[in-house]
Formats: sequence, C-alpha cells, structure tokens
Amino acid sequence: MLRIHFTVRDLQNIRISRRPQPLWELVCATCRSGTQQGPLEFGAWRRSVRERLTGDPLARQAVSTLRTLVPPVGYIPDFLTPSVPEEGLPAALEEVRATPPDRLHRDLARLRETTPLPAWTTELGRPGGRGMRSLAKILDISSRVLLEPRWDHVRRAVGDDTDARSRILLDGGVRALLESLRPFAQWRPPVLEVDYPTDRDLRLEGRGLLLVPSYFCWRRPTALADPALGPVLVYPVTARPLDVVPENDDRLHRLLGRTRASVLTEVARGRPRSTSEVATAVGIGLPSASYQLTVLRDGGLVTSHREGQHMRHSATPIGHRLLDGDRARLY
Repeated sequence: MLRIHFTVRDLQNIRISRRPQPLWELVCATCRSGTQQGPLEFGAWRRSVRERLTGDPLARQAVSTLRTLVPPVGYIPDFLTPSVPEEGLPAALEEVRATPPDRLHRDLARLRETTPLPAWTTELGRPGGRGMRSLAKILDISSRVLLEPRWDHVRRAVGDDTDARSRILLDGGVRALLESLRPFAQWRPPVLEVDYPTDRDLRLEGRGLLLVPSYFCWRRPTALADPALGPVLVYPVTARPLDVVPENDDRLHRLLGRTRASVLTEVARGRPRSTSEVATAVGIGLPSASYQLTVLRDGGLVTSHREGQHMRHSATPIGHRLLDGDRARLY
C-alpha cells in the first residue's frame, strides 16, 4: 500500500492533468504490450502492435530495447517519466536527454537490483557520449508504434476522465474528488491509501499532488519511486474496448435492459445522485435501484462515493460514452 500524507496546503494544491502524459502512457503501454492483461481492453491493440513490429525491424529493435528498461512488473526508472505537464512528447524527450548523470546512475543502479541490464546501458550518461540521444530516439520510435495509432482513443478517454473528475470537484469539493478515486484508493483524512505493490509512505509536505489519468495504466495506480521528486499519482481510467459500436438507444437497451439503461441515464445527469433520488426518478423501488447501481458499478459504468449518510452515484467516462450513442463509437 502507498500512503500519501496530506497537509492543508497540499489539499489546496491538487491538480489534474488535462491531457495524457506521453511518456507515462508509453511506459505503461510498454508494460501492457508484453503481457496478456486486459484482453478485452488491449487485445486488439496488442495484435496491431505485433503486426507493425513484424514489418518494421527498426521499430522492433526500439521496442525491444525499451523493454530492457521497462519490466512488466517492479521498479521502472523515474527518469523515463519527467514531469512536463501539457507540453507534449518533444518537451518530455528533451527532459530525458537532460537527465543529470547522478540521478541517471542512481535510477539504473536501483533497476539493476532486480533486472539484469545489458552492457549498452553503461553508455547512458557518459560525458560526450550519444547514449541519451539514442535513448530519446528509441522512446520516440516506440511511441509511434505503441501510442500513435491509438492516440485519439487515449486522448478521449483521458479527457472524459478529467471532465468527470472536474464535475465531481465542482459538485463536492476536494473530498469528493479524492473519494472518487475508489476502488483503487481510499481517502482516510489526512491520508490517501492507494492500492500499490509495495508498502511505502509519501509525505507531500506542501508540494501538492498531480493526478495523472492514464489509458494504459492497468488495475492499480503507479507513482514515482523517488519521494524527492514532484509528487505524481498516475491512475487508470476506464479502458474502453475499441470495437464496440453502440449506435442507438435500442442497442443500449438490449445491452443493459431498459431499467438499467434508465438508471445509468439518470446518474449521468449533472450532479451525483443519491440512491433514493435515482429510485424516484426512474420509478422503481429503493432495493431495485440499489441492485441496479451495484451491477453498473461492478461493470465500470458508475462510480459511487459516500456523502454523509448517503451514497452518491455518477456515471464514469465509459458510462457517458455508452449513453452518447448518436456519436457512434466508444473511442
């Protein structure tokens, strides 16, 4: 578990990245490309990546080299994901090239504790060497293979999540925003308890926290390992299957059933709704509303948070997209 400790000043300095962060998405996509995680969400994407790599030896070599530094589990060097909010891939690659040698060597030494590294990594950071320029080129080529074909999907999913979190913040404040990070994080003031593969504490100490929604992040959030760096929490958005095409309301009703589709429609209207408000609006009993909301929440279409004695429910980004049938595709 990762325990993030807030002060009053930190609560005043929580930010949400409005756009996908290219290198965070690249690192997470590299992890997903070498596993079978999320067959529905990422299966078609993995097949397309394999096809592109088969016909492009240069890209195949670049992705293979990147996987050396990005294992599917465990520590990933912090220098691969510099903080350049809203500035895009070129600025991020420039930050990678400018990594201070001492930080680079520290990160690689930590990676070497769990992952054997080839000899070429010793060139990284060497004065006058071409190692970091070559690495930046590898990152650039890999992003074209792993990210570029799906970037519109990534951008829309992250944008939808940011819009949903912004509505929650406007309607319920910072507490509601932090509580909306369930189920992979629990807000227990003044600590945010995050589902995390190792046990550690991160004390913000007035620096605030940048929330980074990520399409290719999977199941649990990730963060920078070095507590001295700017605090970032990268969390998974609802990864949408890329081939679902709900074209009209009848298809949505056939998919969910009319009652469940009506419940989803109600919780997607403006502010978060309580269970009793949903029941009244849809014209069903409270137990039925509670059951339907549970099914929708388990399916990733609804998120719920407690507000006093009531549970408040909102549609997730994928829930909004399902309802937006007249614009055709989920992505």
